[in-house]
Amino acid sequence: MSALLVLSIGMLLDAMFGEPKIIWNRVPHPVVIIGNIINWCDVNYNRGQHKLRNGVLTLGGLVTVSILLGYTIASIPQLWILEVLSVAVLLAFRSLIDHVTAVADGLRLSLAEGRIMVAKIVGRDISNLDESGVVRSTIESAAENLSDGFIAPLFWYLLLGLPGLLAYKVINTADSMIAYKSDKYEEFGWATAKLDDIINWVPARLSAMVILLLNLKFDKIYIVMRDAKLHRSPNAGWPETAMATLLNIALAGPRTYNGVDGSDPYINPEGDYILSSNHITDCTKFLWQIWLIIFSLVSFGSIMYWLM
Repeated sequence: MSALLVLSIGMLLDAMFGEPKIIWNRVPHPVVIIGNIINWCDVNYNRGQHKLRNGVLTLGGLVTVSILLGYTIASIPQLWILEVLSVAVLLAFRSLIDHVTAVADGLRLSLAEGRIMVAKIVGRDISNLDESGVVRSTIESAAENLSDGFIAPLFWYLLLGLPGLLAYKVINTADSMIAYKSDKYEEFGWATAKLDDIINWVPARLSAMVILLLNLKFDKIYIVMRDAKLHRSPNAGWPETAMATLLNIALAGPRTYNGVDGSDPYINPEGDYILSSNHITDCTKFLWQIWLIIFSLVSFGSIMYWLM
């Protein structure tokens, strides 16, 4: 079965079913398994005088195992359904939509409920966020996770097959767990942070270009080029700035992490600053349009491959 056909089926299954609780309440999600392994490595190897070495070896071991596992599954034709399901589970587009929508629904009930929902998808302090702050945080997370959780896995699957997809998910999951800028992870998470930046470099910029395609105003490219580099992340600024121009809003700006106030500049400062749950709804509509464009291209490519 061609990679394009596997990807199109996997995308469709993910969009239709997302992460059904009836399954994941009974068996551990693959990302949860990966997270548990990373946590075990953190507890046992993030100590002593060789944290940097241990972090490099931990990452290398996890990536090697994921590549071997992916290669084994992909090399056995009878396991094609397992490859399809792996793609469906690891793309996580529907999960992104569900989490973002939950924030908008919560905000329509109350600011407090919106804060509770957004706390599930962002790492910043949310106790003092007003409605605009909740919306801004949600849309930033949506844009970043469009790249990290959907386009980047798709990119690495098309480039390197299932081994590439599994390796990417291991690195990206590790980055979310052990690559924080703190004394605890400065050495142990160093390799993970650097490698995650590298493997997301191209997908982040592809994500920005896909978002800009929806805008149909290519004069906005200069805003993305100007403001993406202002972001604290070398990659997240690209899809976030593109989404800001698409929605005509200002994103980023000062925020608080672990009680420490930051002074980050706004991106697309020409946009609106007063935001509402309607902006989240518009964002989800654009996300679905992006999904449809990519699904159509993948499906068309699969049909052409079959005809040839």
